Order: sequence, then C-alpha cells, then structure tokens
Amino acid sequence: MTNFDRLSPGDRADVTRIVTCDMAFLVQEPAELVLQVVAASSAGHVEDTRFEVLTDGEPPSSLEAVHDPEGATMHIIRSHPGHLAVTYWAQIRLSATETQEPAHQFTAAGVDDGQSYERQVYLRPSRYCPSDHLVGFAVAEFGTGPDVGTRISHIAEWIRQRIEYVPGSSDVHDSAEDTLLTGEGTCRDFAHLGIALCRATGVPARFAAVYAPGLDPMDFHAVFEAFENGRWYVHDPTGLAPRPSLVRIATGRDAADAAFAAVISGFADLQSIEVTAVAEPFLVDDDRQLIQLA
Repeated sequence: MTNFDRLSPGDRADVTRIVTCDMAFLVQEPAELVLQVVAASSAGHVEDTRFEVLTDGEPPSSLEAVHDPEGATMHIIRSHPGHLAVTYWAQIRLSATETQEPAHQFTAAGVDDGQSYERQVYLRPSRYCPSDHLVGFAVAEFGTGPDVGTRISHIAEWIRQRIEYVPGSSDVHDSAEDTLLTGEGTCRDFAHLGIALCRATGVPARFAAVYAPGLDPMDFHAVFEAFENGRWYVHDPTGLAPRPSLVRIATGRDAADAAFAAVISGFADLQSIEVTAVAEPFLVDDDRQLIQLA
C-alpha cells in the first residue's frame, strides 16, 4: 500500500455534515449517566449546534461537560427519576483549506525509541481487543515485516472477506477473540478485530466512534485507526460508509472508552435512539487512498 495516495482532512473538498441524535431513557431511580454523542472538536468548524437534556421536560439535577485529550466531549448527567430525553443537532463544515491534524501525532523519535506514551497505550491489549491472545494467529497470517502499510491493508481486507456482517450477532461481552472464532459480528466487532490483529503484529491501533453519512441502516458507527509512517489512518472493514465523510465522536483503546452512553450509578434504561448523518457533497470512498479521520 505504500504507493497509495494519502488523503488528509486538509486535502478534502469543503464538506458540510449535519448530524443528529435523539435518545430517550427511563430513569427508575436517581442515576448518573455519561454520554458521548457530540462530534469531537477536531471534526471541523461547528456552524450551528444544539444539545439539550430534559427529565420530564425540566433540566436534570446536573449537567457537566468534560473534554478529553483526544477532543471528545463527555456529558455527565445526574437525573432524578423520570423520562430523560437527549437531543443533539450539529452542522459541521470541514474546509479544504483547513490543515487539522488528529490529536496525539507521534514524533519520529517517539516511534523509533518506543518512548511515546500514546504508542504504548495503543499497542497494549485492552478489554475488547485481547491482542496477546491472537499473536500466534496474527503473526502467521500477516507477518511482522517492515511494510506496515501492506500489513494493515491485508488485515482490513481479510476481515472484510472472512467475517460476516450480521446485525445483532454480538453483545457487550464479546471481544475480538469471539469475533474471530464465530466469524461474524457488527461494526464494533469488525473494528475490535482490526485493532487486535494490528496490535498483535506490532502496529498501534485505536477505536473510533463516528457519525457515518451514507450508512444504511443509520446508526452510530465504529471504525479503527492504525498508525503508519507517523500518522493515523482510518480503516473500515465493513465498507458500509465512505470514510471521507465520517465524523469523529470519541477515540479510545476500544468501545469501553468510546461508548455513546454508560450508566455509572442508579438505573436508567434506554428506551429509544435515532441517529442521522448526511454530508454535502456526498463523498465516495476510494479504497486506494489512505484517509485521516478529522
């Protein structure tokens, strides 16, 4: 893949994305929830946005926004019992003249001497990506040679060809190891397997939760990023949405770090969720290009 074009966020045509998320929870006892549904600060210029949280039509007990180093926003909600409604809408423009870089670029020295903190984080096994369990298979199948780009491409294509995309085929307990054994999964599982196989062959890789214009049926989407020649490039083994139009929400070691909703205490049951994402102009994915996710 070393002869493929590299497409960074700044190389794209001007693109406007409109993303929305509406969620409803039934809070049965006082609860604390953490939501990650707002587009990351790196995703482009926010031209207009609205984020609203109401419990039975009134503001919750408390609402706090926390920003992580990767540019994601966590909203911490403390709600009394009732019907909790969350509404998010944003219009985001990414200009061709912008030269945004993904957070936490590694320096060449950091890669060469192994001292980069981020490199160590994204090379280690994690909850859903037990790469240490897959080393034997990964090395035998994909090798550990110096051509990192070809190896990453081989991993993504192997998953696309060998793992069947089956909505609802996994749950929150399934890891990349389960996906490899069953041969089926969802976008989350495809991303976890890509991450685990990359890490098992010595390539730092990380999980990205995204809005995905063009996805059908529409929902939150998951992809993985692998580190090659000093940059993070996004890969989507499902092939379900064009990568140039993706909007980053959150980044982490795996889905445990980037869940769109988590109940920290109390009890809140998700009743409904509706996600939309559109991009103008609509972008086509060229598999020959390596693309950076803004």
